[in-house]
Amino acid sequence: MDAALKAVSVIQFKIEGQVIKRHPEYEMDDRLLLHKINDGKIEIEGKTYELNDNDFPTINPDAPYELSDEENAVLDEIKASFVNSERLKKHIGFLYKKGSMYKIYNSNLLYHGCVPLKEDGGFDEVACLNKPLKGKAFLDEADSVARNAFFKRHKSLSDIDFMWYLWCGKKSPLCGRNIKSFERTFINDKNAWNEQKNPYYEFYETEDTCAMILEEFGLKKETSHIVNGHTPVRTVKGELPIRAGGRLIVIDGGFCEAYHDTTGIAGYTLIYNSHGLRLKAHEPFLSVNEALRENVDIHSNSEIVETVDSRVMVDNTDNGERIRQEIDDLYALLELYDSKS
Repeated sequence: MDAALKAVSVIQFKIEGQVIKRHPEYEMDDRLLLHKINDGKIEIEGKTYELNDNDFPTINPDAPYELSDEENAVLDEIKASFVNSERLKKHIGFLYKKGSMYKIYNSNLLYHGCVPLKEDGGFDEVACLNKPLKGKAFLDEADSVARNAFFKRHKSLSDIDFMWYLWCGKKSPLCGRNIKSFERTFINDKNAWNEQKNPYYEFYETEDTCAMILEEFGLKKETSHIVNGHTPVRTVKGELPIRAGGRLIVIDGGFCEAYHDTTGIAGYTLIYNSHGLRLKAHEPFLSVNEALRENVDIHSNSEIVETVDSRVMVDNTDNGERIRQEIDDLYALLELYDSKS
């Protein structure tokens, strides 16, 4: 393994260990693994695995999650490069301006990962934000904490820690699985790599579950849809993006080139217009040079998801509601001027 990659990986697992220890409510003690390393082996969930590296000079057996002075210095440099990057600030600013944990648009519910569910299919109560929350309330609070972690002048360490939880927490609505970053780095046996998914991914293909989620967010199950990202659709294995009787549309077709062999396509584009919903699946695009040299175009296959009996007018959309509110405000302002004249 590359020495720099190993050194930075160990720093990552040390910092993660500190976060986990600060927050027992995250219920992620199983991810504390550095103290389990023993003579080139490690025991995880009752099974012993060989490590692909047995040289960990920066890990103190008596304090495995404590950073050395050198590691602290490296971390300070990395932090400075992020904090002082103007381009990154611009991108993150755009993300917070336009982004959210979920979005409701024209009676459609859009989110990236999942709404955490229990083994029986009901909404799971998540206690990682000081109080048990579930469903829409949990996503709303997660959105609020994420904004506090970025915008508040005197930032709370707990809010900042939660940003890490959003990335890899077992019940994070953005993650939805138990990430095995240590195993994928230091264990060659792929049996240790399996990342258990949230029960959401067992139930989300049923109409009843989608109806339950839509109603939780104040939407009508008969006319609304869930637009879900995060999990690439493996078309090569016969998976379909339209599920749960049309209530669920999974739009992550694996646009990234690394997913092309797994998915067989290069992503989806969901098109919504006055006629209804249409999904376009894109064939892998190899390179600009090849497209120019061999006159290869990007091919897309189109599939109609849903058509409406009568065309949707602006008046029936979220933009229409916004325009109506602006008109009402203008009338109210006009009346105020008239009353003063």
